[in-house]
Amino acid sequence: MKGTNLNLSFNLERIYENANFQINDDDKVGIVGVNGAGKTTLFKVILKEIELDSGKISISSNKRIGYLPQEVIMKDKEIIVFDYLLSARPIKQLEKELESLYEQAALNNSNQSKILKKIAKVQNSLEYYDYYNAENILLELISNMDIDSSLLDIKLNNLSGGQKSKIAFAHLLYSNPEILLLDEPTNHLDQTTRDYITNYLKGYKGTILIISHDIEFLNAITNKIMFIDKANKNITVYNGNYNDFVQKHERHKEFKERLIKKQEDEIKKLRDIVLLYSNSSGKRKRMAQSREKLLSKKLESKIVSDKGLKGVKLNIKPLREGSKIPLKINNIKFNYDDSKTIINDLSFIVNSKEKFLIVGENGVGKTTLLKLIIGELKPKEGNIWFGDKTDLAYYAQEQELLEQDKTVLENVNSEKYSEKELRTILGSFLFYGDDAFKKVKILSPGERARLSLCKIMLQKANLLLLDEATNHLDPDTQKIIGEHFKNYEGTIIMVSHNMSFVETIGIDRMLILPSGKITNYSKEVLEYYNKMNIIS
Repeated sequence: MKGTNLNLSFNLERIYENANFQINDDDKVGIVGVNGAGKTTLFKVILKEIELDSGKISISSNKRIGYLPQEVIMKDKEIIVFDYLLSARPIKQLEKELESLYEQAALNNSNQSKILKKIAKVQNSLEYYDYYNAENILLELISNMDIDSSLLDIKLNNLSGGQKSKIAFAHLLYSNPEILLLDEPTNHLDQTTRDYITNYLKGYKGTILIISHDIEFLNAITNKIMFIDKANKNITVYNGNYNDFVQKHERHKEFKERLIKKQEDEIKKLRDIVLLYSNSSGKRKRMAQSREKLLSKKLESKIVSDKGLKGVKLNIKPLREGSKIPLKINNIKFNYDDSKTIINDLSFIVNSKEKFLIVGENGVGKTTLLKLIIGELKPKEGNIWFGDKTDLAYYAQEQELLEQDKTVLENVNSEKYSEKELRTILGSFLFYGDDAFKKVKILSPGERARLSLCKIMLQKANLLLLDEATNHLDPDTQKIIGEHFKNYEGTIIMVSHNMSFVETIGIDRMLILPSGKITNYSKEVLEYYNKMNIIS
């Protein structure tokens, strides 16, 4: 795969500027860069969902491409899981097509050559999908990915977010593509599945491009790292895994800063000569004109310094002091229609200004519990009680609060704040300058996550519910955003598998589902549940 002179802009935002890269057919490439650099956009260009302004990406002809997006969207939600997995290999359709072609060949003598070519093509496809052994391959994949057999007869619509991600990953692998595009593939994987996927990808015969903030995962799989530089809009490919990249990139930055310092000194000298002799005559005038041309060339080819993330101090307090007990859950029971009970006889109390973490494996009801608390779902039994001074705000994994056709600034607009205040607050969530005027629909998943979290904070609620708030955030951004919530003077109930984010915020207690057991926060306990595959 080769990218040549890639240029792409969204409105005023330049994404790539004469960017180039080349990778081999068997390369396993990690793609890194800050949120909004153009990582997911590159996948959409490869998939021809976005058209470049100029330049091209060349791929060997007829390569089958498989894509796992960050945000899994399943179109036919009424189909059961096993049928959905089977559909990844279009064997039934190919067999029907082959049968039809044989019938045509028996009846039609004039186009025999054309029909026979079609038959050969369909047979090649069936062989590619190993149609005699396909169902056994799928059953082995289901077992290796630790997909519970009870899920296979459930409709896609009734799966949790984590379950959907795992099923979508299994569907992708079973489809047997020659090029894999994986966007944050480990977000919802338990340890057993993660270990299997890691080994599977190590032995994968084909090209893999992985966007991931999971350093351990990248180190285990990749032999190259593609760095997309948001500051300079270009792409650099480094040999080695992520740790190798970090060392090489640091040396590259040091060298680059020396070049920038030398460049700035040269530009200053040229400017001084131009200013000194521009109003002179004769030799000095010609010297000024010569240096002015040279200065212009230097400015055109000026190397831009990398922009680091700047944490802006945030001081937003809840609109009012909350109740001493903001929330009580009393013996609630819940199940979706035609499915087993997910939450059974659950009771607990959350205290004012507490940081409260919910943990449990995929499908035990973590997100469901949050949706019951906000009233999107109703318990079958029991009740949910709020203190009379409780103000609620909710961050959903799907970032449902954002209006796609409005700008970043319009999405947070409020009479409670001046535009200057809003721009300052947006800066604390890493939206600088003209970022405020980007339309939400062109933002990366990480940028949308930051904006959603900003919008939640601006509501000044005293009880925040956060559902996997870090799924789309790079480590540096996680740390900055985590500090905002650590310092927030309200109650936080959160679902998160991200240990560093949990540690930054400072959790007081943990609720473990499905047992309903509550313990004081302990890093050792959290690590234990990670190893036991209980954290999703």
